[in-house]
Amino acid sequence: MEHGAPFDLTVMPRSVNLRKLLAFGTGVGIEIGEKDLEVVVARVRPSGIRVLGRTVIADFRTRPAAEWGAECSAFAKRLGAGHLSATVLLPRAEIIVRQLALPGVAAKDLGSAISFQMDSLHPYGEDEVMSGWRPLGKGQVLIGIIRRDAFERYTGMFAEAGIPVATLTFSASVLHGALRLTDEPPAEGFAAVCRSASGGVEIYGESPNRPLFSAEFELPAARALGLAAAELRLPPEEPAARLENLLPAPAVNPIDNDLSRNALPYATALAGACPWLAPAANLLPPEQRVSASRAVFVPTAALAGLVLVVAFASLAFSAFEDRRYLAKLEAEIRTLEPKAQRAAALDRQIDRTRNRARMLDEFRGHTRADLEAMNELTHLLPPPIWTTGLDLTRDSATLQGEAEQAASLIKTIDASPFFQNSEFTVISKVGNAEMFRIRTQREAHK
Repeated sequence: MEHGAPFDLTVMPRSVNLRKLLAFGTGVGIEIGEKDLEVVVARVRPSGIRVLGRTVIADFRTRPAAEWGAECSAFAKRLGAGHLSATVLLPRAEIIVRQLALPGVAAKDLGSAISFQMDSLHPYGEDEVMSGWRPLGKGQVLIGIIRRDAFERYTGMFAEAGIPVATLTFSASVLHGALRLTDEPPAEGFAAVCRSASGGVEIYGESPNRPLFSAEFELPAARALGLAAAELRLPPEEPAARLENLLPAPAVNPIDNDLSRNALPYATALAGACPWLAPAANLLPPEQRVSASRAVFVPTAALAGLVLVVAFASLAFSAFEDRRYLAKLEAEIRTLEPKAQRAAALDRQIDRTRNRARMLDEFRGHTRADLEAMNELTHLLPPPIWTTGLDLTRDSATLQGEAEQAASLIKTIDASPFFQNSEFTVISKVGNAEMFRIRTQREAHK
């Protein structure tokens, strides 16, 4: 979903929350921790959100992948989500998060524009990287970048574990989408603390001056919040927001899924359940994504139904307007038709006048060209050569006369810029002179 903008539902009236009506799906969210995997399965319906279960896959890095993969699959299957592909949250410490301003760039060209600037967005030099992005609106784009070797390590690990993965993403993208799943976050802005898998302090925030802020600090939480508030242009005395209060509240939540301790796996599950409402930047190339959700076609079917209803309504109520508009158009055509005919007649008259002027110019040019050709022949055939006849046409000249040596005349005439392809048609010896007739082609000469 990172290559397409989310649905723009902000134009809907407050009385009809289309987000909640389209909120339908089940997601498996997996957060990669320093030692453990945290897995949350959430079911989203218009009536509310249910967290079906949460588990921790301990010490996954030191255990055989098949072992912890079977444990994770059994957990998802027990909750009725065994057929689903997972949305995996990469460690924040291994992701570089960038925001890029691309005002005026069309949605279809965003990928090319980001690729063009990719080398300047990360410090890895010539090392290969993988990236994923999603639009934030108003010409802003959120980008996540990871080294290719780290990317291949994680994708290989999940492939070996037998866990299908649809999305490989990062915390800033997941939170930005999950906060808008059923409603909009506070317009005045906020800054919230997230638990970092590496033990640091991760701050996520938004404000009217900055669409998104995400950073990991090796600082006390209070100091990190102060720096984040300065970046977001929030009042320094603004208290930290509680992330669990900003995310859509689940109607049912197991006691072991403490959102105040760590809300990221829950947000990841929401992004996986409704990718059309909470799209996450996906670092997986399209050919590596595995999608098996049966609910993925529900919003498409709902929107298709709405489109059909609107189409039938438009056909039913627009016939009268079409007829009235056609009558007005025909009346206007009748009014303008005499003027159009007069304009067409004037155009024809102008064309005839132009053609006549062009013919006159060409005719005057013929006389000048003929005089130039005769003058050129006078210089080419000096005495004692003399001519007894000259016939000029538009593209050729035929001259006859007498010379002591006529053979060299062909070369002399062809050397002129006025003539080419000269040839004798008659040459004969008469006394001490030679009678000749030469035909030559005239070249266009300006």
